[in-house]
Amino acid sequence: MNEHSAKRPNIVFIMSDDHASHAMSCYGSKINRTPHIDRIANEGIRFDNCFCTNSICSPSRAAILTGKYNHLNGVKAIDESFDGRQTTFPKLLQADGYQTAIVGKWHLGHGGDADPTGFDYWNVIDGQGEYHEPDFYEMGVRKRYSGYVTDLIADISLDWLEQRDKSRPFLLMCHHKAPHRPWDPDEKHKHMYEDEDIPEPETFYDDFATRSQAAVTANMRIADMTVRDTKGQPPEGLSAVETARWKYQRYIKDYLRCVASIDDNVGRLLDYLDEEGLADDTIVIYTSDQGFFLGDHGWFDKRFMYEESLRMPFIVRYPREIRAGSVTDAMALNVDFAQTFLEYAGIPAPADMQGHSLRPIWNGVVPEGWRTSMYYRYWMHLDEHHRVYSHYGIRTHRYKLIYYYAEALGTILSKDESRPPEWELFDLEHDHCELRNVYADPAYAEVREQLKAELAQLQRDVLDEPVKQID
Repeated sequence: MNEHSAKRPNIVFIMSDDHASHAMSCYGSKINRTPHIDRIANEGIRFDNCFCTNSICSPSRAAILTGKYNHLNGVKAIDESFDGRQTTFPKLLQADGYQTAIVGKWHLGHGGDADPTGFDYWNVIDGQGEYHEPDFYEMGVRKRYSGYVTDLIADISLDWLEQRDKSRPFLLMCHHKAPHRPWDPDEKHKHMYEDEDIPEPETFYDDFATRSQAAVTANMRIADMTVRDTKGQPPEGLSAVETARWKYQRYIKDYLRCVASIDDNVGRLLDYLDEEGLADDTIVIYTSDQGFFLGDHGWFDKRFMYEESLRMPFIVRYPREIRAGSVTDAMALNVDFAQTFLEYAGIPAPADMQGHSLRPIWNGVVPEGWRTSMYYRYWMHLDEHHRVYSHYGIRTHRYKLIYYYAEALGTILSKDESRPPEWELFDLEHDHCELRNVYADPAYAEVREQLKAELAQLQRDVLDEPVKQID
């Protein structure tokens, strides 16, 4: 055992899949309550500007593990297998005395070099997994479990905590499948919201009037949802608008029911830490691998650089350092998580990690020179299911500039069919819903050129290659 291991915090890293921050009451949700998740925020810190660098499941998970952008960690697209031979923060923690485990969603491949590495124990669902009677790979052995996946992931996590070596610090990555599509609730919650209508978001009827063809082309409208998504056919005789509204209610209620199950199981983990006297010595994180459209712009899913998709919920409790009820608007990225965990463990971060430790911000101090802009890139051009254009861009505290370069560039699951490239520019101070593209507005000409120059610098900083750009 490393001589300083007893002094180092435990880490419980809870991550859901597609849980948008605007479906969490600690972020001001207008459509649901998450009292157990809220405990983490109320007793710790809430990040209001945490962003993913590529809003899709596998790439975000690879970025979190490695602290690197996807062009360097090798996972640009969903279902692209992760090369487990590369350095990850769990490997470094394990090598320095931490007990390590991952339970739940992995979604980075199975077999060979794709299986989880750096974990003393791993028990992960098969791919996206099923909500009911799911298959898991426990240390490489496939098993079918009886029950509901969210409960099972918490059960297995708690079992591992019970059996751990109590003389050593631990990392537990409890990664939920929910609330990923197709949103199958459990028996306990399946009747929630049955006798009420969930409010529609203010951009539900967005007509994309000033925006790119990329937004118009995307196949992720609520109206595009399948019978599997809505668990039934809409009533006959409805207009197109009425059908979309019917589908929204069916979708959002099941989504929120899945979130309610996560919330209950977060409560079970928090209660365990309290009962075992571990709360003060344990960093507890709740996040999601990306955001999600909850009817915003008339959409479901993610992928776009728009706020609802780009933004990750990120709340942290660590009573020894974090003041209860803290809130920050400092920018955090998913590539920051690895270096943050390593700093708390007293382990130097490898020089090729691309994030920054968030520890000073957790302690209420934004370091001098902290980032005021971030770089995003989505690679899966015109994938067969959602047909979103490939794009990259920059977000500052006030502006967002997006370039739809609209080419496959050899990325798997992309369609090798170029489309005319386009730009979008949003002034988030005056247009927080991103409805008005001001790229061609002469009043923003200077801002536009400044953002282009900063975007180019960010690309150089993260060692990414620009695509030929139009004016």
